[in-house]
Amino acid sequence: MARWDSCLGADEERVNFAQRDELGRAHGEDREEPAGALNFELDVGHQDAENKSPAPLPRAPVKLLTSWEAGWNVTNAIQGIFVLGLPYALLHSGYSGLLLIILAAGLCCYTGKILIACLYEENEDGQLLRVRDTYEDIANACCRKLSPRLGGIVVNVTQVMELIMTCVLYLVVSGNLLSHSFPYVPMTEKTWCVIVFVTLLPCVFIKTLKTVSKLSQLCSLAHFITILVVMTYCLTQIHHWSWATFRLSIEFEDFLVSVGVIIFSYTSQIFLPALEGNMENPGEFRCMLNWTHFFACVLKTTFALAAFLTWGEETKEVITDNLPPFLQTLVNLCLLTKAIFSYPLPFFAATEVVCACVSRINHYNYVSPLFTLGVRSSFLLLTLLMAVFIPHFALLMGLTGSVTGAAMTFLLPSLFHLKLKWKKLSFFETCADISVFILGLLCSLAGIVCSITGLLEVLEGV
Repeated sequence: MARWDSCLGADEERVNFAQRDELGRAHGEDREEPAGALNFELDVGHQDAENKSPAPLPRAPVKLLTSWEAGWNVTNAIQGIFVLGLPYALLHSGYSGLLLIILAAGLCCYTGKILIACLYEENEDGQLLRVRDTYEDIANACCRKLSPRLGGIVVNVTQVMELIMTCVLYLVVSGNLLSHSFPYVPMTEKTWCVIVFVTLLPCVFIKTLKTVSKLSQLCSLAHFITILVVMTYCLTQIHHWSWATFRLSIEFEDFLVSVGVIIFSYTSQIFLPALEGNMENPGEFRCMLNWTHFFACVLKTTFALAAFLTWGEETKEVITDNLPPFLQTLVNLCLLTKAIFSYPLPFFAATEVVCACVSRINHYNYVSPLFTLGVRSSFLLLTLLMAVFIPHFALLMGLTGSVTGAAMTFLLPSLFHLKLKWKKLSFFETCADISVFILGLLCSLAGIVCSITGLLEVLEGV
């Protein structure tokens, strides 16, 4: 099985993919009354031409998500293919890598919570009301004095770029997996990509988050099977484990690579507003975010540590490359299943963003099913063309991910939280937001430098 540099530099898990918060606009109204104790009042709409009053979007009843189903979506985002690069990250970061795995879980969980906090404001009675529904609404609220819609435009462009690049990455990875699982079949990776593309055609007919959640469950199941196989093999080699292979000192450049792999394996902020807005009981969101990140932290720490102790200095970039051949095929097929079932999340999210934006530009409250089908078909074809014809896609994805991923995960949530909640934040919360912003800026700059350096090396080689 070939190494997937895209899994290390591309921030595949971020989007990982998920639906964008514009889904709240299209599916967040006329919802069933929550069964839980909290009943958040939603008044969702888009601004009219003068940007003065909200105009209601079409109302269509949808099935809301339980906390369990919402947790599957988050799990799918933070328990993806990226985890296979964690043992290699430990090879270069040593004991500090273990600390980073724990720290990253806490940071990403924190930024998810403060992003959702920006959706709410207190009324005169001190009750929280959901006055914003999307990531775009938060950005517009922060940039209102500068330009009423500038923030929303920046957020939408950033999210669509990230989501589309993630979809392309899944096609590239699927083609890679199939070509190495069936080397005796005389077909190239690009041909395998086309075959996978055909299996994804039904994605144009997905209409609700409920369907996406079901696919996320299958995706997570395939992922857990992969982890189980690798962990089982590692446990059979426990008599070879040696703590002496852990590093106490680190090399700065290699450490930066490890930081990117570890931090961005937890990111899911891009779709959290939509997810929280489509839950039966939004009051359970924070608890759901806590337990999904806690279990992700435990699983990633255990998996990365066991795999690294098993192979030590021979640990490869993608840990499945270390497995015996008879296990590689099984794992590759599980990863292929995960990649295919992960594709609908970012695809559905990106198309919903575009459709919602077009409806507001034309001042329509309704987007025809035919137009939506056309947008989805166009996006599906676009991802195939990019996967087949763009050279050095992994490095380009890494560059895009360094910009969009860091921005959506660290920079914007902390900046928006400071802007909207400044008067109500404690000293500790203010310091936390500023620290997260600085960390995100450093990660972004480091990722950009590494990606550009890699691109220049490749171009010089050509």
